[in-house]
Amino acid sequence: MTSYKKIAFWVSSVCVLASCNDDFSHLNVHEKPRVEYAPNMYVSEAYEPLTQVVDSVKYGDEYSSNPYNKYEMNMRVPAQNSIAKNVTGSWPYYKNPTEISFMPYTLHKDSLDMAAKMLKNPYDSTAEVIAQGEVLYQKFCQHCHGATGQGDGEVGKKLGGVPAYNSARLKNVTGGYVFHVITHGKGRMGPHASIVNQEERWKIVRFVQTLQNQATE
Repeated sequence: MTSYKKIAFWVSSVCVLASCNDDFSHLNVHEKPRVEYAPNMYVSEAYEPLTQVVDSVKYGDEYSSNPYNKYEMNMRVPAQNSIAKNVTGSWPYYKNPTEISFMPYTLHKDSLDMAAKMLKNPYDSTAEVIAQGEVLYQKFCQHCHGATGQGDGEVGKKLGGVPAYNSARLKNVTGGYVFHVITHGKGRMGPHASIVNQEERWKIVRFVQTLQNQATE
């Protein structure tokens, strides 16, 4: 019985070794795949907004344009009265004296001290800018910081520990400091960059600075 096992072992070994070669010429090569499993996993049946294959004759199943839309475009214009959302950062540059644009804000969330020293508000402290900042503050900040920046908003009362803007701790922080905190958050305050764009953040900063300058009781 032992000899049969040895013979089977050596025969199997020879077969395995004989199969190890790099010559695949004996294999049949298929010019086209015979079956494609779940093709819609590769070619979406939905209208992809960033894909535009318009030649249905040449590309067949890969045709991805919307035949019911003008020019077969997948991208649709925004709904009427929708508000453009800019989520880039704060570095301002000027295309002309009346138009401010912004480059991506690249300072890391741990660079608060650098932001406090480097960042400058591109908007002057005019009555119009402050009024716009106040409206934004009431919408996005007042629930925690309170109407006058005393940390006594309804949410702030529940959370506790929300400092007053005119406190010794915050009274003299720079606009860059405030902007960076709005962008990345600090402590219990979460980041707001996805909620208010860079222009709105700077206008909120201008209004917050008026709250910093309030007389302390």
